[in-house]
Amino acid sequence: MSLPGIDTAPAPWLGRNDGPGPEHARWHGVVQPLPEAEATPGVALLGFCSDEGVRRNGGRQGAATAPEALRAALGSLAVHDERPRYDVGDVVTAGTDLESAQERVSDVVASLSKAGHTVIALGGGHETAWATHRGLRRTHPNSVQIVNLDAHFDLRRAEHATSGTPFLQIAEHVEDFRYTVLGISTPNNTRVLFDTARDLGVEAHTDDDLAALGPERAAEIVTRAAEKADHLHLSIDLDGLPAAVAPGVSAPAAVGVSLATYRAMARAAAASGKLRLVDVVELNPRFDVDARTARVAARLIDDIVAALV
Repeated sequence: MSLPGIDTAPAPWLGRNDGPGPEHARWHGVVQPLPEAEATPGVALLGFCSDEGVRRNGGRQGAATAPEALRAALGSLAVHDERPRYDVGDVVTAGTDLESAQERVSDVVASLSKAGHTVIALGGGHETAWATHRGLRRTHPNSVQIVNLDAHFDLRRAEHATSGTPFLQIAEHVEDFRYTVLGISTPNNTRVLFDTARDLGVEAHTDDDLAALGPERAAEIVTRAAEKADHLHLSIDLDGLPAAVAPGVSAPAAVGVSLATYRAMARAAAASGKLRLVDVVELNPRFDVDARTARVAARLIDDIVAALV
């Protein structure tokens, strides 16, 4: 399957090797390049090496190296299913030309989605979400629900696209904007952003709300959101986790949402049967500690793939 727009071909995956056979399978041994011929639908990993949106938004740069770190963290995780896993390579933002890179991401996501793959985008800043969602809409133009696990609305209005604008861009691009955001940090979002969310009909739950609910009831919010549409786009911003759990992000959270709750919500999205697209964004290896954040992100990805139906 030819994918115009890919800048960097998949590199070899590395990891622990305990022996041959499916009983010893790990990610590094089962991930394969996307075949030129028609491939069995599976999970397709797409790297987006970009932090230009973070730079424009005034954040800490370094997320452009996240796809490599995420693959390294995934490599040695054990595999307990037969689901095909493909690595299609990376799209790279060249210099400050974010918009051209986002257009290439949209093209790749559209091709993968049309072929029946569940796309997992390895970001990159949260500017990833505008590019991936636009690509999904090219093959699934209607009835798409967005669930964003995040401390921020990312509904900023700006002269140019940034890591803080993706969901406003989507709202202005589609007629049926369906957006649920879980983990909002009230002190880190202005009244303007809350007003924008209200005007757009956004369903929002704060980090305090989720702490009171607990993992199981938080997961029910995701399940209910998925029931409202035919397709689901799950966007996971790692900066919604506590800084002690996810130190390697552009904007560490003082409070955040527990990892147990993030995992429960991610698994609920996968179990809905409607998950078409996942973003895992804002990993910043430059500020990570013992690859802690990369390992957490890898576990979330593994949770999702294991729970897909």
